[in-house]
Amino acid sequence: MTPSKPGDPSQGTPDDDKVREDAQEAKGTTAEETAAQPEPKAKRTRAKKAAPEAEGQAAAETGVDKDAAEATKAKPKRVRAPKSEQNPEGTKPEGAGEAAAAGAPKDVQEAAARVSSRKRDRRRKPEPGVLVRAQARYVRTSARKARLVCDHIRGKDVAEARAILAFTPRAAAKPWLKLLESAVANAEHNHELVGEDLRIAAVHADEGPTLKRFRPRAMGRATRIRKRTSHLTITLTPKES
Repeated sequence: MTPSKPGDPSQGTPDDDKVREDAQEAKGTTAEETAAQPEPKAKRTRAKKAAPEAEGQAAAETGVDKDAAEATKAKPKRVRAPKSEQNPEGTKPEGAGEAAAAGAPKDVQEAAARVSSRKRDRRRKPEPGVLVRAQARYVRTSARKARLVCDHIRGKDVAEARAILAFTPRAAAKPWLKLLESAVANAEHNHELVGEDLRIAAVHADEGPTLKRFRPRAMGRATRIRKRTSHLTITLTPKES
C-alpha cells in the first residue's frame, strides 16, 4: 500500500464524516417538517347574488313574497313617436303665437303683430347718424401725397368717389380705392346698409412711422433716406334724404 499524501482529497477525514452526518440529519428533519405541515385550505369564493328578476321569478314559482315578485317584473318601455308623425308639417300649430301673446300687455301684442307681419330684409334703409369706419395702417406712401388724393373725394357719394379714384393719376389713389371698397363692405355686412346710399363723411391721412435708410455719397459720406408711411381713414354715413 502506498501511503496517502496529506493533501489527497480522495481520503476522508473524521471532520468530513461528521459534516456528512449533520447534512443527512438536517435533510431528514426538513422532510419530516414538510410532511407534518397541514395542507393549505382552499379559498372561499363568495357566491354571486342572484339578479332581482331571477329572485322574483323564483319567489313567484314557490309562492313566497308575491308582492316582491310582481314588483321586480320589467315594465314595458314607452316608445315615443317620431317628430315627423307628431307634427308632419314641422311647424308650430296655428295660433300658438297669438295664444302666447293673448295674456300679454297691449303694447307687447302690437309689437308681436308687427314682427310677424314684417318681412326679413337684410339690406334695410340707412338710418341717419350711422357712421361706418375703415382704416388702413402703415401704407407705404407719405401722408402729404395721400392728402392730395383724399381732398378730391371728401363729401362725395360712393359712386362718384370710385370714379374719381379710378382716374386719378397718382400712386396713392390705389390704396384709397381699396380702403373705400373695404368701408362699403363693412357697411353692408356689419350694419346691413346699402353701399350705393352712402357718402364719405370724413377722410384723412395721418403720418406713420418712418423707416431710416442710408445711401453712399461722394468722398465717403452717407446720406439718410426717409421712407415714410401713413395711416389712411375713411368714414361713411348715409345720404341725407
